[in-house]
Amino acid sequence: MKAIVFKQPALPIEHPESLFEMDLPKPVPGARDLLVEVKAIAVNPVDTKVRARSGGEQPQVLGWDTVGIVREVGEGVSLFQPGDEVFYAGAIDRPGSYSQFHLVDERIVGHKPRTLDNASAVALPLTSITAWELLFDRLGIEENGGQGKSLLIIGAAGGVGSILVQLARKLTGLTVIGTASRPQTQQWVTELGAHHVIDHSAALAPQLDAIGQGSVDYVISLTHTDTYAVQIVDVLRPQGKLALIDDPAQLDVMPFKRKSLSVHWELMFTRSLYHTEDMIKQHELLERISNLVDTGVIRTTLGEHFGAINADNLKRAHALIESGKAKGKIVLEGF
Repeated sequence: MKAIVFKQPALPIEHPESLFEMDLPKPVPGARDLLVEVKAIAVNPVDTKVRARSGGEQPQVLGWDTVGIVREVGEGVSLFQPGDEVFYAGAIDRPGSYSQFHLVDERIVGHKPRTLDNASAVALPLTSITAWELLFDRLGIEENGGQGKSLLIIGAAGGVGSILVQLARKLTGLTVIGTASRPQTQQWVTELGAHHVIDHSAALAPQLDAIGQGSVDYVISLTHTDTYAVQIVDVLRPQGKLALIDDPAQLDVMPFKRKSLSVHWELMFTRSLYHTEDMIKQHELLERISNLVDTGVIRTTLGEHFGAINADNLKRAHALIESGKAKGKIVLEGF
């Protein structure tokens, strides 16, 4: 089967071998595995991070957001059957989906939304899981709860932010405040449902004061958390909560003590990495996301379609993500 791979880590994306095509054996499903024929993929910051720090003699396949058709099932599979259209974000400790066929555990897979085409659907899995787990698992906010409380989302125009704004606005009573620094991204966050949009390239507290918020109950930081840490402590109310997904080089948590602030990490791969007892919750929440899309509650966060799945187009996608200027999700479709 055709696959797009890399070997040597940390090559500049313009290097000929940063990503390249080769033929690999078609995989065989194990217990609870689905063999999926890949129809579309989305590119995420995690793709670029793994490419930067992994590598070796054997070719490695990146890619976790996937839409495809189940072609074979392994022993013990009960949730899907051949012919089902599916979407999922995969597992970081298994080969990715920059390939014509891909193996995935059924417990982290959902049925693709019926009302979306492949490109629109593939924008959703990884970011939806991350956003859902941030809101409801890490911060412990209840669906239809949060009335009278406020949430500040730092980096709201990116992939996770684009779905997080929608989930927070549609499924909770929180006042949702997103940050974005450019006119087009500020407009995007507004269209997705944020009550307010402020500029993270300027001081946060005066802008919150200007919209009558002053301080907030929750902060979800999606980028440069170490840069904003002092401001986050400043704007959080006593006993507030911070959740984050990025990889700060340093994060001094001592300033959080005076206000009894709590810090919550989110990695959507944790359940699949450790085969937790509740691993199937990712199947359940993807089924819920699919239903929310099909009933018109939330919309796709597709940002740009980069064409066919090949090395050149994937390099363009990686370059855009590394620039920090991506809006919504970048997708590719068809080999």
